[in-house]
Amino acid sequence: MRSRFWRNWDFPIRIYYDKWEDKNETTMSEDDSSHRKQGFFQRWLQQLGKWLQGELETREQLLDVLREAQKNNLIDSDGLVMIEGVMQVSEMPVREVMVPRSQMKVIERDADARELLETVIDSAHSRFPVVGESKDEVIGILLAKDLLPQLAKCNDELHFNIRDLLRPAVIIPESKRLNVLLKEFRASRNHMAIVVDEYGGVAGLVTIEDVLEQIVGEIEDEHDVEEDSYIYEHPNMITVKAITPIETFNEYFHTNYSDEEFDTIGGLVTRTLGHLPKRGEQLQMDGIHFRVLGASSRRVHLLEVIKTDNKSAEAPVEAQA
Repeated sequence: MRSRFWRNWDFPIRIYYDKWEDKNETTMSEDDSSHRKQGFFQRWLQQLGKWLQGELETREQLLDVLREAQKNNLIDSDGLVMIEGVMQVSEMPVREVMVPRSQMKVIERDADARELLETVIDSAHSRFPVVGESKDEVIGILLAKDLLPQLAKCNDELHFNIRDLLRPAVIIPESKRLNVLLKEFRASRNHMAIVVDEYGGVAGLVTIEDVLEQIVGEIEDEHDVEEDSYIYEHPNMITVKAITPIETFNEYFHTNYSDEEFDTIGGLVTRTLGHLPKRGEQLQMDGIHFRVLGASSRRVHLLEVIKTDNKSAEAPVEAQA
């Protein structure tokens, strides 16, 4: 029995093909390359229509058809990437795209108004988890826009109860699929969810932007700064964006990695490992220990970096999941 997907697309494809065929019978191009493209387009539609009748059984077969169409300029490369992204989100769990716990920007429940405002202004985010004793105790979500009416009421002194401004936090498991989460975001009009692990502890957070970026690629806004925000120093660790230029990385960590083959540290780490790494994988390379903090099915996003005593350029690579 054919799936609902094929039942939904079968009729539109056949109608589109019939209209294209009628038009082709009455208009002929004088360009030979156009004739060849039209001929391929007709065969492609026939093949796709035939598969939609029941012979297309796997996603890989569908992707092969779409990639062939892209090679023949029937769809552009951006369109193909987006289609592949749509298909990938149905299989990808939240844990692969979430912001890890260590990178969460949170507001403490007992923070005074001025501390709260400083956190909001410095981070330039629009939503913040509000926590109690630790990050495992998320009591709600604060929206920056909900602060504006309170600021308008204040004169010289800032006085308001943060609890009155909180919205309920959405809690989801690490294993939730992105396509399911996206539907829930749309239905509930929430843009952020707190991700918990199998023991109930907070593992990170995910936003609707994180999900959409798996389809359309990186989304940057006016608050995203590139040059000054590649490397972050935290109390107990240093994190580095995978898009950090190798030259910038070398200057900061006093290393001598080559940038002849790759421009970014994420590309170098991926090449050295020999595959696209997953979150949690580790690598020892020339006196630097790397751990992948954030990665998706397409790219590495964030790395933890620790300088070690082993500075030998010939040190073997050690990778582990």
